[in-house]
Amino acid sequence: MNISTKNISIQNEVFTLTNQRALFWEKEKALIFSDLHIGKTAHFRKNGIALANHIMKNDLERLSVLIEYFQPEKFIIVGDLLHAGNNSDVDEFCTWQKQYPDIKFCLIEGNHDKISKTLEKKLCLDSRSNSLEVGKISFVHDFDRSNPKFQITGHIHPGFVINSPVKRIKLPCFALTSKQLLLPAFSEFTGLDIKNIPKKGTYFVFTDSEIYEI
Repeated sequence: MNISTKNISIQNEVFTLTNQRALFWEKEKALIFSDLHIGKTAHFRKNGIALANHIMKNDLERLSVLIEYFQPEKFIIVGDLLHAGNNSDVDEFCTWQKQYPDIKFCLIEGNHDKISKTLEKKLCLDSRSNSLEVGKISFVHDFDRSNPKFQITGHIHPGFVINSPVKRIKLPCFALTSKQLLLPAFSEFTGLDIKNIPKKGTYFVFTDSEIYEI
């Protein structure tokens, strides 16, 4: 797996974008990502749609490589850690998570995060809230127009279309405006929304090997 990076400045803070669907904040030693949707494949299988279990395994392996690369002290998960409550995929995630007892898991709840007290304990979350304020930056799952702070968000699963002479290519991206940084979905088992991304922004489109600023 190749990790390509690009540093950007937000509110006089340096953040590192990666082509592996996550953001690193060196000052806070925080790996930031959104929309992992743990349990989505198990939910589909439960409803009679055959999906290979390697989909989530691949997401977790990519996360392990990012941990090795950046050595974070905490995760800031900007919503939709889960997809459909408690299921066998959650068990697998918890087994994976035990490899990293020193990393703090901070969850900003998303619309899919229906978490009972029992499930919260099982997930070993260090914090769980609707938003997280760190200095001049607010972490929320979906953009809040009433919040005056700069927001780092998820939820949309942003994509960008590049028209080439040969074909139309849709790629995941980070979307940056003066008020928001929209993160890509960390899970590769998600669609790409090209209609509801912020307008008049800067888009950091990425492939398996590179990041391109548009």
